[in-house]
Amino acid sequence: MKTPKTLTRGFTLLELLVALAVFAIMAIAAYEGLRNVLFTRAAIEEQSRRLAAVQMTIFRLEQDIEQTVPRGIRDEYGEPQPALFGGALASDTLTLTRTGWDNPLNQSRATLQRVAYRLREGRLWRLYWPVLDRGGVMEPRETLLLDRVQAFKVRFLGEGNTWQENWPPPTDSDGVETAQHDAITLPRAVEVSLTLEDWGEISRLFPLAG
Repeated sequence: MKTPKTLTRGFTLLELLVALAVFAIMAIAAYEGLRNVLFTRAAIEEQSRRLAAVQMTIFRLEQDIEQTVPRGIRDEYGEPQPALFGGALASDTLTLTRTGWDNPLNQSRATLQRVAYRLREGRLWRLYWPVLDRGGVMEPRETLLLDRVQAFKVRFLGEGNTWQENWPPPTDSDGVETAQHDAITLPRAVEVSLTLEDWGEISRLFPLAG
């Protein structure tokens, strides 16, 4: 008596094509999900870096403005400059003398610092000079604070709670006493407005000491 042979049935071509199609669909779905996760993570990291840069810029502005002192200087040409000046008419949007310049290495220098903020080609820079009264051509040291900046504006709260677009405010007198007064006169507060390409306008009001 012969034993019947067991027939082994394989996959048909149609079944293989269906299996490959299902696998391809699942692979595409998995890839899209992974790509979205990676894209979201990169976007969150970029926003976090951007937020940290904006916060640091606001913090530096706050520190410098709120520690402004009425100490005028002489520039590289020996001309007297006010303790604080700026606005749309100034070459640098904001320039001031501040106190509280840290000196951890106990260097032979003052604790006062002359700083300026300059917008150049969409980038906001903080400049400072190692001395107050320069007495000669001396290039400032620059630190990049923020990029993608469309506008950087300031205005000043003066006496009588009146806003000034430029500081020192214009006067009718050109006498020496008036010039000396303007050199040490400070506003009550400074309003700073940053217009960013991605976040729009950000405004902050910083009061000055006293």
